[in-house]
Amino acid sequence: MTSGGIYIPDTAKEKPQEGEVVAIGPGRLTDDGNRVPMELAVGDMVVYSKYAGTEYKDGDDEYLVLREDDILFKK
Repeated sequence: MTSGGIYIPDTAKEKPQEGEVVAIGPGRLTDDGNRVPMELAVGDMVVYSKYAGTEYKDGDDEYLVLREDDILFKK
């Protein structure tokens, strides 16, 4: 139960997921056109929000495409 009296069941709580970075992009662009380099590298293990990203399937391989903002932390 929250401090406001709302009951949130365990099944509704967001649970983080983890995975390995297999590819990265060049980084995001700022409003003034400068590129901010990625802070991740291929092979990094990361924890990300459960409902983040877009699932992508290539043959038998399944990938999750995430924005860097969806990464909670690098292990």
